[in-house]
Amino acid sequence: MKPIRELNPQFLESKENKQHLIDYLLGVADNYLILAQRLGELCGHGPNLEPDIAITNISLDLLGQVRSFYQYISQLKGDGSTEDDIAFLRKEREYRSVLLVQQPNTDFAYVIARQFFFDVYNKMFLNALQQSADETLRALAFKGIKEASYHERFSGDWLKRLGDGTAESHDKAQKAVNDLWVFTDELFQVNESDSAMIDAGVAPDMLQLREYYYEKVENLLTEATLEVPEVPYFQKGGKNGLHSEYMGYILAEMQYMQRTYPNSKW
Repeated sequence: MKPIRELNPQFLESKENKQHLIDYLLGVADNYLILAQRLGELCGHGPNLEPDIAITNISLDLLGQVRSFYQYISQLKGDGSTEDDIAFLRKEREYRSVLLVQQPNTDFAYVIARQFFFDVYNKMFLNALQQSADETLRALAFKGIKEASYHERFSGDWLKRLGDGTAESHDKAQKAVNDLWVFTDELFQVNESDSAMIDAGVAPDMLQLREYYYEKVENLLTEATLEVPEVPYFQKGGKNGLHSEYMGYILAEMQYMQRTYPNSKW
């Protein structure tokens, strides 16, 4: 797929443009990292063997994607920092992950609903990113789209099973959908760096796909015999470094080795 336009070779010579690109990439990659960490907590704790292995593999897929983005960020920074530094040595306010991916693994229904809400967005995002003016981002999107398609199919199928299953599974799925729905709209929040990259043709304008996202999600919820929640407001803040109460605990566990034993090598 050809990009909408080619990136001006002088674009990244501007420090402001380069910083906007770095901030934009962190907003993308941090979602993958934090969600992968959440899913990694479930290894060996699935309801049966098949979803246990699948969820672990999805976590590994997301870690593979985030490594590619962090490697690109470290290349742009040019200060000798590595993907490990970016992943493990930032403070909480420096992460840009949305609140949705930080939510806890309350039960299997929460895991699936959280995953489905993110997967639908991520597949749409990677599809659109394949038209980026940035050649590296086009390659990363092309590489990740097959995995994203599988992730969406997995979480969507399981949400339908839970919603249209037993009375207990239906009730738990409905509660998970109700509780997590308030975090979905932050996926489409546009900050200053996002806006700069959209104007440059580097980033897709996901606001144009917001209506399609909710239409697609609501169609599956209807198929799963689940009601679409009605909420007066959506919760936001993660993209600007204002995180949920869970984020500090996630980072404490994730960063323990690097902070306790600096510069440790396997």
